[in-house]
Formats: sequence, C-alpha cells, structure tokens
Amino acid sequence: MRYAITGATGFVGGAVARRLRTEGHEVVALVREPRRANDLTALGVDLVKGDLDAARALTQLCDGVDGLFHVAGWYKVGSAAPEEGWRVNVAGTRHVLAAAERAGVPRLVHTSTLAVNSDTRGRTVDETYRFEGEHLSVYDATKAHAHDLVTAAAARGAAIVTVMPGLVYGPGDTSQTGAMIADVLAGRRPMVPSGGMFCWADVDDIAEGHLRAMDRGTVGESYMLAGEPASLADGLRLAAELAGTPGPIVVPAAAVRLSERLVAPIGRHVHLPDSYTAEAMRASLATYLGSPEKARRELGWTSRPLREGMAELALVHAKG
Repeated sequence: MRYAITGATGFVGGAVARRLRTEGHEVVALVREPRRANDLTALGVDLVKGDLDAARALTQLCDGVDGLFHVAGWYKVGSAAPEEGWRVNVAGTRHVLAAAERAGVPRLVHTSTLAVNSDTRGRTVDETYRFEGEHLSVYDATKAHAHDLVTAAAARGAAIVTVMPGLVYGPGDTSQTGAMIADVLAGRRPMVPSGGMFCWADVDDIAEGHLRAMDRGTVGESYMLAGEPASLADGLRLAAELAGTPGPIVVPAAAVRLSERLVAPIGRHVHLPDSYTAEAMRASLATYLGSPEKARRELGWTSRPLREGMAELALVHAKG
C-alpha cells in the first residue's frame, strides 16, 4: 500500500512513518524543509516539499495514495504565539481535508487528542462525551475545533477515522513534557505540580493505534488511544526511580493555583517562559482522562504499562 502522511518530521508522525516502512508500505510525506528530513529519506520515504497551506503540495501528496495520516499539529501550552495553533491545527486541517477530497483519498486517519475534552475534573470519559465550556488552553481549543471539522466532514460522507492520544512519551520527544522527563533522567530536578492527571502511552503504541485505525477503524468513529493514568509528578518520580536520580521537585497544587493568579498580571508586562504562564499552570492541574475500551474492543489496541515504557526510555537515555 502507499500512504501519505503529514507531520512525519514530528514525534508521533515520525513513529507512524517508521512503522509503515517496517511493514513494507510505501510512504510519502509532506515536509517544509527536505534537507532536514534525512531520517525520513534514510527510511525510503518519498518527500513532497510544502506546508499545510500549500494546495499544490497537498494535492501532490495525496495523488494515488491508499490512505492519508494527518498527524501534523501544533502542540504548545502557554505559548506567546497562539495564532500559530489556529493556523496549523485548524486551517491546516481544513486544507488537508480539502486536498483529500479533491484527490479522492480512500481513507484518512486524523490525529486528534484527549485534550479536546479539556479538564474532565477527575472523570474518565469515553468517545460519547462532549465538552461544553471554555477550553483551558489554545492547544485544547484549536484541536477541539479541528476535531469538529473532521467530524463534520465524516458526517458529509468523507471516509475518516479519528484517533485521540493522551500524553505520548518516548525517545525523541521534544515537547515540554519530554524535556522534563529528559531532565529527570539526567539528574536534574524540574518543578512540577502535585495535581493533574494524564493518560500516558508510549509513542510506538500510539503509532500502532494509528495503523490499526487505518486498517480496522469504523469510518466516522473516534478512538481514544488512552494509556495508563498517572499524574505528571508520578510519571517523573517513576522515571527518577528507574534512572536512580533524585526526581522532580513537587509543588503543592494550592501553590500552583496561587502562582497562576500572580503570573497573569506579571505576564502582561514581562515575557515569561511558556511553562510559567497562567495557561500552562491551569493545564498542569487538569485531568485529561479517557477510556481505551473502545480502541481495545474494535481495534485490538493496547498500550504497555507506564513502568515498562519508562524503563525502556531510561535505558535508551542511559545508552546516550
């Protein structure tokens, strides 16, 4: 089979591309700068130069493929440039949907996120849940808007399956969470809140979920690729335990809430790092919880236990 993919130079997209090539499929990827995609070239991936707003490049990407994985996305919490989230996550998804329709792509897998549901307030929800209210971050809001665009396209007859990962970890993660894990494995002590809860899944398991959604998913349906629930503090403590390092400095949730109220007025006058903005602090105390039962039942998808995945990551880090 021949598959197209957006976001193949990213963390999750790269894992999807590797898995596709391992299974012997042809892969064509949209990349902004081919000279920076040497890893993909080494895998035998064909490259199309362009961005999510380049109609000609998207048409070329979709030409003659058996399926399209739309993985590309903007993921930052507390960013000083939130407009990029609307450009990539919303407008970019709209452009990809239009290109897929023009080319008659037989099947599309869209990468959404559990964050479209924002703070579930301790409740573990499933795919029938619909969040109403104001999202905690620009990331949550833009991904929710993109999710709605995809849902509407599927309702009009487009052959789309949606996957919804939670917190994805593993080698090569350059996100804010990935940087904190790397810090802990290296013996540094980042500050993290005591509250909040996420569904942790290894990046290779998330890639497997994408392929299963392409092969087995029901058109028009969404599947939560939700791994083991744990707080950020507990995830980092586990990483420290496995690496033999001191672990994070855990800040009480009440102190984080107080800090959130203080940084908002300060941020209007002084540029703060993304992790110290009010938006980032709000998100750090939220629970982003979803149920993997539908993905297990219909896709046969599972994710490895957090301890097992973190042990593998710690081993990779130790080997350098």
